[in-house]
Amino acid sequence: MSTLETIRKQTGAAFTLKKGEYLKVIDPEGEQVSDMVLFNKDDLRERISNGKSMDFEESILLTTGNYLWSNRSRKMMKIVEDTNGRNDFLLAPCSPATFKIMYKNDEPHPSCFENLLINLEPYGIRPDDIPTAFNIFMNVQFQQDGKLSVEPPTSKAGDYVIFKAEIDLIVGLTACSAEESNNYTFKPIQYQILEHTNIND
Repeated sequence: MSTLETIRKQTGAAFTLKKGEYLKVIDPEGEQVSDMVLFNKDDLRERISNGKSMDFEESILLTTGNYLWSNRSRKMMKIVEDTNGRNDFLLAPCSPATFKIMYKNDEPHPSCFENLLINLEPYGIRPDDIPTAFNIFMNVQFQQDGKLSVEPPTSKAGDYVIFKAEIDLIVGLTACSAEESNNYTFKPIQYQILEHTNIND
């Protein structure tokens, strides 16, 4: 079991995860989103795919028991426990363009895209390589006409998701920087790499 790591608010981290290891992502204070992207450690061209994942899992709401799939139709992770149960896989990581186009904000602003890139660049990952993230704890609602809205996360302090790596991975993780996604407050995210759990997966 690794030590508990803390991602400071509006920042990110990147690390490797071996096949069979578990990743526990924790919302220590509640209502804080974490964007997660995955890459095959041995071939960076293989990466997490929201389209393949929603296709093969036959759902846009992924939680306990679902898999996260790659653009090559391979399982990358299994969600083995999810105490909150609401995550998003529709919306891209917030970026400078997000704040300029959607929020008419031209001022410098931290973003998940930049935080992912900063931390993943040492692994050889470039801007165009970063895919749509699995947005842990993010609460995106959708109406019958297809209109999307970002609502406050339903996660409470201490909620967590545990993932099991199906292949050797490079993982990028953030404490999300978008006001709307986090009920207009910014807080840390914690994570821990586990060799074992008590879960029968």
